[in-house]
Amino acid sequence: MAKKIAKKIAKKDLDGRHRDKTGRIDKKHGNTLVGSLRKTYGEHFAAGRRKDMMLKTLLAEMDTDSLHAYLRKHHK
Repeated sequence: MAKKIAKKIAKKDLDGRHRDKTGRIDKKHGNTLVGSLRKTYGEHFAAGRRKDMMLKTLLAEMDTDSLHAYLRKHHK
């Protein structure tokens, strides 16, 4: 039971990042599609944008440095 709670906390604390096979924490890649992010953050993520738009394009258009910053600023 404690392991499940620890895993949930650890995943939440990764803040949009993931671990690779070596355990290294990495950021989301800019080539992630908005459609994929909608599966995680809901259909209202980047409303009005095409699902095949890349994350790096969205961030550039919104003058935002990271997915985390975008979520704090635009996704509520």
